[in-house]
Order: sequence, then C-alpha cells, then structure tokens
Amino acid sequence: MEGRTVSSTRTVMGEMMNPNDANIHGNVFGGKLLSMIDLCAYATAARFSSETCVTAAFDRVDFIEPIAVGELVTVVGLITYVGRTSVEVTLDVYAEDPLQRNSRHTNTARVTMVAVRDGKPVPVPRLTCETRQDKVRFLQGKARREIRQQYHDEREAAFRFYEEAPDSELDRLLEQAGGIAVAASS
Repeated sequence: MEGRTVSSTRTVMGEMMNPNDANIHGNVFGGKLLSMIDLCAYATAARFSSETCVTAAFDRVDFIEPIAVGELVTVVGLITYVGRTSVEVTLDVYAEDPLQRNSRHTNTARVTMVAVRDGKPVPVPRLTCETRQDKVRFLQGKARREIRQQYHDEREAAFRFYEEAPDSELDRLLEQAGGIAVAASS
C-alpha cells in the first residue's frame, strides 16, 4: 500500500461559536469542542485512508484556555502515527477574536481512528515522514500506543486481582487506603 506524506494529511475546519455553544459559565461548552475535534479527526483519518473511519479512543484532550462565544474556533488535524488499521490524529484547536484578529492555542487532543469497511477493520496506508518533526511525532505516537497497551494490561490485572481477592484482603487494602470505614462482614 502506497505511503502518504504527513503534510498531505493536514485538515482544517472552523466554526464561529454562538450563544447556544456556551456552558453555564458563558464559555464554550467542552462537549462542543469534543464534537468538533471528533469531526476533524474523522475527516483527517478518512481523507488519509480513503475509508470510513470510526473513533476508537480519545487518548487525551488538554483544555488550556477557555473559548468565548463570538470567537472563531479552528481545529487543525494531522496524522502523526499509523498502525495496521488505525491512525492517531493529533488535533490543535485555536480560538480567534475575528475583530482583533488575534489567535491563541486553546486545546490539543489525540484521537485514534480505525478504518472500516463492511463493519470490519481494514489496512491503512503507510505514513511517509518528511521532516525531523514528522519522525519525532511518529515515534512519540508509537510510544503512546505502547504505553496505552501497557496501562490497559496493568489495569486489567489490578481489577482482576480485586475481583478475586478474599474479603479479608479487600478490608486490609481499604484500611490501608485510609479514611475508609469498613462495615463488618455478615
């Protein structure tokens, strides 16, 4: 399968923020931003893979600054890592006061998308890294994937341990955690 360059994956989407996009504090609702991020991740992944893509995971979303109603929000997506059937899309969000024309970075997110056809994952093209930064981002994406897998395995082992532990061990662990009152077993 032919490779595609990182620079060719750049996708930009923008939208003005309206009063119905506001949360109870008068800033743009986080859910609105997550929706915009997810849409841009889809567009970026679909353009790259030439396949329908579905969201597999939001690795992380950093909310750096609030966004005000009336600002233009732009989401910029870029493929930073590819697996066999999945891609990592890194998305940067910018808010701009259209009257002052000053833009600021407000959010960064990483979303894993999986290419699917007829409900089954399908291979994606290889990613061609053109610059040093492309190579760094790719290797960081690979490390994130490995760390996520390690975290998943460790979390599942811990949860299994708690499920299988006798009540006496659970009571001991709760007491050790401090501030937890343990009811007498019946």
